[in-house]
Amino acid sequence: AALPFRDGVADLVASFMTLMDTDDFAAAVSEAGRVLRRGGWYCIAIVHPLAESGRFLEDQSFLVDRPYLQVWRYPDELHRQGIEMTFHTEHRPIESYARALEDAGLVIEAIREPMPDLAMAAEQPSEERWRRIPNFLMLRARKDR
Repeated sequence: AALPFRDGVADLVASFMTLMDTDDFAAAVSEAGRVLRRGGWYCIAIVHPLAESGRFLEDQSFLVDRPYLQVWRYPDELHRQGIEMTFHTEHRPIESYARALEDAGLVIEAIREPMPDLAMAAEQPSEERWRRIPNFLMLRARKDR
């Protein structure tokens, strides 16, 4: 939330899978806007807020059992290749991200909710469920002022 750059020096700022784990995400978005030149882009990828709000059941249906429209925190524990990490994630609805971008003088140009292609789903059957519910959200915003 405090980038060591002058105002308006960047053509591109990227936040890849970080904003949901950033305590003061509005300040981080504001900093991205500050260092961007007019016409520069801010690209964001996050875990989709809908995916955070629910879970797949044994029958592969998806149950939204947490409040999508509210802000709340949860620990996200990962175990990979013998390494354990806990992220302290804050769920925010898409509107929270949109408002932070607006406040930073950024205009959303593109929103994407990518899904695994058929080849990936065939190779990794557990990914098939993410062809129905978005797992990730990508935004591209441009500095307008």
